[in-house]
Amino acid sequence: MKTIPVTCALIVKEGQLLCAQRSEFMTLPLKWELPGGKIEPNESEEECLQREIKEELGLSIKILKRLEPNLHAIQSDKKILLIPFLCEIMDGTLLLAEHKEVVWVDFQKLMELDWADPDVPIIKRFIQLQP
Repeated sequence: MKTIPVTCALIVKEGQLLCAQRSEFMTLPLKWELPGGKIEPNESEEECLQREIKEELGLSIKILKRLEPNLHAIQSDKKILLIPFLCEIMDGTLLLAEHKEVVWVDFQKLMELDWADPDVPIIKRFIQLQP
């Protein structure tokens, strides 16, 4: 079974998390997700995440901490290993290159969004880590 490593960013600011809604043209249309993407050959997890966030959202981020990954079967012969990182914005102007919408959501309201399945365990663990 093939496993695809994918990074994602939990970008935090003042008790809120940046959440991205997939466009209607992507797989899992209109589901909410943590922004990020597939790791390219010869690229570290951190390099991948910084590149993807720059490409997708126009933001430069500071990676604070790697969190527990989630292994999720997406087909009978394919899994993704979703690798989350706690991040904050360094600079840039937020733009939407791929997503339909992005919103800042209070930590306690995160489960009100319709999350893509691979992201759900990561969001639940993130909420549990909050004081």
